[in-house]
Amino acid sequence: MDILNNVRAQDYFLRAKKFRAKKRLGQNFLINPKVVDKIISNINSDDIVLEIGPGLGFVTEKLVTSAKKVVAVELDDDAIKILEKNLGGYENFQLIHNDILKINLKDIFQEEFNTGRKIKIAANIPYYITTPIIAHLLGEIDEINNQNRGMVDEIILMVQYEVARRIVADEKAQNKEYGLLSILSNFWADTEIIENVHKKSFSPVPKVDSALVRIKINDKSKCEITPYLKKTIKAAFLQRRKNIKNSLLNAGFKNVEKALEEAGFDLQIRGEKLSIQDFYNLSKALYKYNNEKGSI
Repeated sequence: MDILNNVRAQDYFLRAKKFRAKKRLGQNFLINPKVVDKIISNINSDDIVLEIGPGLGFVTEKLVTSAKKVVAVELDDDAIKILEKNLGGYENFQLIHNDILKINLKDIFQEEFNTGRKIKIAANIPYYITTPIIAHLLGEIDEINNQNRGMVDEIILMVQYEVARRIVADEKAQNKEYGLLSILSNFWADTEIIENVHKKSFSPVPKVDSALVRIKINDKSKCEITPYLKKTIKAAFLQRRKNIKNSLLNAGFKNVEKALEEAGFDLQIRGEKLSIQDFYNLSKALYKYNNEKGSI
């Protein structure tokens, strides 16, 4: 197996080396066969899979032999040519030349949408579009009936290690990892890091390590959605160095001390110490003391 993986790794490396990666697209191609296999281990023969950013197709080539159906969305013109050449012969493969942020899942999985069939997503994405893509796939926390989220079973996501730590963080996390991305990722799902990935697993070699993250979608949110929940959460993290009282006052909330006292929170606590359930309780109290004519 090690000999086979070495051959695959050399093949991936040579193919990646021939391709001129584009920094503006954040292209770093996964060339470690063991990590590719780790991604594939989450796929079953009856799975419908969306791959975001297939690049040169190293993961895709394994997906098409492991899944029932694979749809790959790629933005880069040059990568599209390679994918068409190497994977065009697979009947269970569909290639879409577009930006994933401009696509609604129901438009490319119409049959699955009509039947309620869930899909799985595999994605290797650059840091700068991590949050927009997660928001696009999961919806904002107050989007109860987001269609994209309703179609997804789980997402296997390759991101920079520091971003992975932020995705899975909660209020107990160290080093200020917990924030808006954490709540966005976990409000409608459960998250976990399934494998750390060394930077030399990619070509070109990036400056930092990465990690594979599993985002398992739930049918229900972590808490009930109140009218002020989203605004409360955003206010708490807008100025992280401020305590929750000042953060809420700066966001335009009134009667903040009364709301904090009713919810049982110290006036000096910072937003990064509040769980999703804590934000729910606080938003309820804020709504009680702000839901008056002339209030926010």
